[in-house]
Amino acid sequence: MAASQQKLPHLQILVGLVLGAAIGSAVKSLATVPATAEAEATQAPWVGHVVTYVTKPIGDLFMNLLFLAIIPLVFSSLVVGITRLGGLGSVGRVGFKTISYFLITTLFAAAIGLSLVNLIQPGHRVPAEQQEKLKAKYGKEMGEKLEKRAPFGIETFVNIVPKNPLKAFVEKDMLAVIFTSVLVGIALTQIDKDKAARIVELLEGVNQITEFIIRLAMKLAPVGVFMLMFTTTALFGYQLLVALLAFILTVLGGLAAHLVVVLPLLVWLLGGMNPISFYRKIVPTLATAFSTSSSSATLPTAIKNAEDDLGVPTPIAQFVLPLSASMNHNGTALFEAVTVVFLAQIFGVDLSIGQQLTVLILCILTATGMAGVPGGSLPLIGLILESVGVPGSLLAIVLGVDRILDMCRTTVNVAADMTTAVFVARSERGSQPRIES
Repeated sequence: MAASQQKLPHLQILVGLVLGAAIGSAVKSLATVPATAEAEATQAPWVGHVVTYVTKPIGDLFMNLLFLAIIPLVFSSLVVGITRLGGLGSVGRVGFKTISYFLITTLFAAAIGLSLVNLIQPGHRVPAEQQEKLKAKYGKEMGEKLEKRAPFGIETFVNIVPKNPLKAFVEKDMLAVIFTSVLVGIALTQIDKDKAARIVELLEGVNQITEFIIRLAMKLAPVGVFMLMFTTTALFGYQLLVALLAFILTVLGGLAAHLVVVLPLLVWLLGGMNPISFYRKIVPTLATAFSTSSSSATLPTAIKNAEDDLGVPTPIAQFVLPLSASMNHNGTALFEAVTVVFLAQIFGVDLSIGQQLTVLILCILTATGMAGVPGGSLPLIGLILESVGVPGSLLAIVLGVDRILDMCRTTVNVAADMTTAVFVARSERGSQPRIES
């Protein structure tokens, strides 16, 4: 798909966010009767009617469309991805090294995100009074959903293997869905090739359908974001915007730390290359990634850059980098981790160590198996949110600023891809990249 076809109405989404927040905040301010000694502050009845019968239903329809395709998208993407690798038994030496490196770097990224968001606590910029109002509005709905889920513990790991996979899919049990997907993918590499090919072709079609649905949802995002932001700010005020700015700075700080600390150390220690020289030579690739917000669109530049400037042998570059573009999403994992905890903080939910461990695992797995479609990580975040007791609809708070964050996290994703190619090339005997001072 051409990069131009993947472009989202990011400017319109941002406009929708700003207008929705501004108008909603103005309504909150102007339509509220101040508190007196005799009575608490009250809001004009018409505001509730507008929210209940107009803005909230339209916003919910948008969110439902966004969530509609996610379970089949996760399943089909992971299954097809594993079959392309040839299954765990035949992934080969280079494939094993590549995927191991993916998981390690993604773990680092997600851990940085969790650490920063717990340290900075951007969601706590929302006053306790507003948190209580959010809980009052959404708490009953989330409580009903969470009653069906077992608390974190040994059962969490037992239930990764579902007794009934269809039930796991219906209840959006992400760990069970991911396990089932991996198992099916491996099985397809072991059965008759002709039969497996037909199933894989079907799943590729499912993948394309789900990508279309997500693209459709994102085209409607400007209106959806306006409605959701109006609803939120009209009911809860402008304090959410202060927290949003702190969230943006937290994400950017985490991405910067991964880009200038973790990846340079890895390219030096595991890749045997001077980090300054490495970054100087991959400027064309990073510039393409930042401008397109697409790992896939950056792939031709990345392969040529790796072969011509980093000294990565062609067979390794042409195997590792396409695989990296599909599976190695360090920046996305970091973004997901920060977003989940940030919105939990806004909602007034203090995640336990066990819950944050689950978030960490889900961020790594969903980022690794995420399909390369615009906005593909956002609904996945919504599912992770609901698994820890936070309404997925709060995701609308961050949609309007996702464009700049998407550009930055894609740049980190692609930088990690290039370090992977350098590491694998060096680890293969006789295939070391050129080491420069």
